[in-house]
Amino acid sequence: MSRLHVWVRGRVQGVFFRDSTRQAAERLGLRGWVRNLPDGRVEAVFQGDEAACGKALEFVRSGPPSARVDEVDTRWEDDEEDFRDFRIRY
Repeated sequence: MSRLHVWVRGRVQGVFFRDSTRQAAERLGLRGWVRNLPDGRVEAVFQGDEAACGKALEFVRSGPPSARVDEVDTRWEDDEEDFRDFRIRY
Protein backbone atom coordinates (compact mmCIF):
# COMPACT_ATOMS: atom_id res chain seq x y z
CA MET A 1 0.00 0.00 0.00
CA SER A 2 1.36 3.40 -1.02
CA ARG A 3 0.35 6.93 -0.06
CA LEU A 4 1.00 9.95 -2.28
CA HIS A 5 0.37 13.52 -1.09
CA VAL A 6 0.16 16.20 -3.80
CA TRP A 7 -0.29 19.96 -4.01
CA VAL A 8 -1.29 21.43 -7.38
CA ARG A 9 -0.80 25.07 -8.35
CA GLY A 10 -2.31 26.86 -11.35
CA ARG A 11 -5.87 27.47 -12.52
CA VAL A 12 -7.20 24.52 -10.54
CA GLN A 13 -10.18 25.91 -8.63
CA GLY A 14 -13.57 26.46 -10.24
CA VAL A 15 -12.70 24.15 -13.16
CA PHE A 16 -14.03 20.80 -11.80
CA PHE A 17 -10.52 19.76 -10.74
CA ARG A 18 -11.64 18.17 -7.48
CA ASP A 19 -14.49 16.16 -9.00
CA SER A 20 -12.35 15.07 -11.96
CA THR A 21 -9.64 13.97 -9.53
CA ARG A 22 -12.21 12.03 -7.49
CA GLN A 23 -13.47 10.28 -10.61
CA ALA A 24 -9.93 9.41 -11.73
CA ALA A 25 -9.04 8.08 -8.27
CA GLU A 26 -12.17 5.92 -8.16
CA ARG A 27 -11.43 4.49 -11.63
CA LEU A 28 -7.94 3.60 -10.38
CA GLY A 29 -9.26 1.95 -7.22
CA LEU A 30 -7.63 4.52 -4.93
CA ARG A 31 -8.80 5.88 -1.60
CA GLY A 32 -8.12 9.27 -0.02
CA TRP A 33 -9.34 12.81 -0.53
CA VAL A 34 -9.01 16.06 -2.48
CA ARG A 35 -9.72 19.64 -1.38
CA ASN A 36 -9.27 23.29 -2.34
CA LEU A 37 -6.81 25.33 -0.28
CA PRO A 38 -7.34 29.01 0.61
CA ASP A 39 -4.22 29.99 -1.39
CA GLY A 40 -5.74 28.71 -4.66
CA ARG A 41 -4.00 25.33 -4.77
CA VAL A 42 -5.60 21.91 -4.70
CA GLU A 43 -4.34 19.30 -2.23
CA ALA A 44 -4.94 15.55 -2.56
CA VAL A 45 -3.92 12.32 -0.87
CA PHE A 46 -4.00 9.07 -2.89
CA GLN A 47 -3.76 5.74 -1.10
CA GLY A 48 -3.52 2.33 -2.75
CA ASP A 49 -1.39 0.48 -5.27
CA GLU A 50 1.85 2.35 -6.09
CA ALA A 51 1.27 2.09 -9.86
CA ALA A 52 -2.27 3.46 -9.47
CA CYS A 53 -0.93 6.36 -7.37
CA GLY A 54 1.52 7.07 -10.21
CA LYS A 55 -1.36 7.18 -12.69
CA ALA A 56 -3.23 9.58 -10.40
CA LEU A 57 -0.13 11.78 -10.38
CA GLU A 58 -0.14 11.74 -14.19
CA PHE A 59 -3.77 12.90 -14.11
CA VAL A 60 -3.18 15.83 -11.72
CA ARG A 61 -0.21 17.00 -13.78
CA SER A 62 -2.67 17.93 -16.54
CA GLY A 63 -6.08 17.97 -14.82
CA PRO A 64 -9.40 18.36 -16.60
CA PRO A 65 -9.52 20.25 -19.94
CA SER A 66 -10.43 23.61 -18.38
CA ALA A 67 -7.57 23.54 -15.85
CA ARG A 68 -4.03 24.86 -16.21
CA VAL A 69 -1.47 23.13 -14.01
CA ASP A 70 1.66 25.19 -13.38
CA GLU A 71 3.33 23.13 -10.66
CA VAL A 72 2.81 19.88 -8.75
CA ASP A 73 4.60 19.19 -5.47
CA THR A 74 4.60 15.59 -4.27
CA ARG A 75 5.54 13.64 -1.19
CA TRP A 76 5.39 9.86 -0.70
CA GLU A 77 4.34 9.16 2.87
CA ASP A 78 3.85 6.29 5.28
CA ASP A 79 0.23 5.27 5.69
CA GLU A 80 -1.07 7.28 8.61
CA GLU A 81 -4.71 6.28 8.31
CA ASP A 82 -6.72 3.88 6.24
CA PHE A 83 -9.33 5.58 4.06
CA ARG A 84 -12.50 3.73 3.05
CA ASP A 85 -13.09 5.57 -0.23
CA PHE A 86 -12.09 8.72 -2.13
CA ARG A 87 -13.88 11.92 -1.14
CA ILE A 88 -13.95 15.62 -1.80
CA ARG A 89 -13.23 17.49 1.41
CA TYR A 90 -14.70 20.94 2.02
